[in-house]
Amino acid sequence: MKFSTKTTYGIRAMILLAHHFDGSSLSLSKIAQTEDLSQKYLERLFASLKKAGLVISEKGANGGYRLKAHPKDISMYDIIKALEGKLSFFHCINEDGQVACSQKCRCGATKVLVAVQSSVIKALKNISLQSLIK
Repeated sequence: MKFSTKTTYGIRAMILLAHHFDGSSLSLSKIAQTEDLSQKYLERLFASLKKAGLVISEKGANGGYRLKAHPKDISMYDIIKALEGKLSFFHCINEDGQVACSQKCRCGATKVLVAVQSSVIKALKNISLQSLIK
């Protein structure tokens, strides 16, 4: 699976929010300016991040976005899943690691495919947002 720019830009924005995890919000225009990203594109990304419960939006003059949880409690898996949707790396393996192959698994490759997918997901779950700001 090749992650899209949604993931790269979303992680960059979340790292910026993690750096400001003191209760203050950052506006999308500030995030866009700091990260040199399109504000319109960020609006779409933050809609997904908000829907996934990773960020909170605040209205008003000092409004913007902030993390909903501590950076140590937000994993790369959480962010990528919020932005990309289901994380299924192979067409014959679903996100839960269950084989869903039309060939009824006669190819012999499913064991390694399940192992690879499981390892990648485990690694993403073990990388916290906090670990990226130290």
